[in-house]
Amino acid sequence: MSDVIRRKIDLARQPQAEGAPGADRGWRLALARAARDAMALDMDFRRLSVSRVSLSEVLELAPERAMVAVLDGPRGALGVLMLSPLVTATLIEMQTLGRLSPQPPQPRKPTRIDAAMVAGVIDRALTGLDEALAEEADLIWAGGFRYASHLDDVRPLGLMLEDETYRVLSAEVAMGADGRTGDVLLVLPANGRGERPASVQAQPVDTAPPFSAGLAAQVMQVDCRLDAVIGRLVLPIRQIMSLQAGDVLNLPVASLDAIALETADGVPVARAKLGQNRGMRALKLLATEAATTAASASVPAVTDHSAVASVPPDWRAAG
Repeated sequence: MSDVIRRKIDLARQPQAEGAPGADRGWRLALARAARDAMALDMDFRRLSVSRVSLSEVLELAPERAMVAVLDGPRGALGVLMLSPLVTATLIEMQTLGRLSPQPPQPRKPTRIDAAMVAGVIDRALTGLDEALAEEADLIWAGGFRYASHLDDVRPLGLMLEDETYRVLSAEVAMGADGRTGDVLLVLPANGRGERPASVQAQPVDTAPPFSAGLAAQVMQVDCRLDAVIGRLVLPIRQIMSLQAGDVLNLPVASLDAIALETADGVPVARAKLGQNRGMRALKLLATEAATTAASASVPAVTDHSAVASVPPDWRAAG
């Protein structure tokens, strides 16, 4: 009964575009096309279902020795794509040999090299899902995800994923002429964090005057620079002017888990920690700051006349 109520709430919040087939059909088409275009592999769906599960149930759904791919999504959302061993082995075999051997390979635990080889197919399929849902309300929860990393085991997902409800697109696929079968599970947060399609965007009740709307559009396009401050160091200008290549600056107070995000004028706006996103350096916001409070305290200015490793003795004597 609770699932029925949830579906009614979802329909009220996210009106479906007229004639929309939904994420189930979109995923079916996107994955099959990705396999065909990337490696000339025929993939048919024998079964596909969409269900809602809790985080603990997600961990129980994983096939044994599954390839576990973590997906980055909109506004910090995380998803998971799980491939059964035979699906992973088939994708690897098509990429390395260009054909399928008569006998299916023996199941084995996937490696990071395997994950790197199938990452392109995964992203191609997820891009195709975005395109299939471009005009549909399911885009708000199923769109915008891309491959991020690989896990050796499903257990770390209990710590990585938020404790919320997830939608699972569970499929049984048949691959190649001999019809090898395996499971593919796409797990995404049920509460969508993506953008609504233009066709189902809610119209605002009150519209701003044309001049105000135009001014707001111009203002919102203005760039605002933010600096990520790991640490500060105050030195005499004599030392600063004498700095040379190879000198080492010691930062007595610096932490990758306590980074201040500041404006060009030094006003703190948030606290963050350093991390990685799709191979690039990234910041994860921990808390916002209304004024110069915790963020400025987390990265205090330090006056340290011994911070330069190659400071001459006469500088130290001069202070």
